[in-house]
Amino acid sequence: MANAPGLIDAGYRGEVICAAVNLDRERPVEIHEGDRIAQLVIVALPDVAAVWVEELPGSSRGEGGFGSTGSA
Repeated sequence: MANAPGLIDAGYRGEVICAAVNLDRERPVEIHEGDRIAQLVIVALPDVAAVWVEELPGSSRGEGGFGSTGSA
């Protein structure tokens, strides 16, 4: 299974599937009924209201990109 989380929105009513990719050219992957191959996490969706502003306030991170908060 690819470690790529997906999102199922509250209005979806179809079948939930898992896409499997076998990267081993020598051996086939066998998945049997009852095998545990995926996880489902159910998260409550909070009620939120957008607050539109002309400009965001500053922060301690500033404009630092990915990984910028982990440097010593």
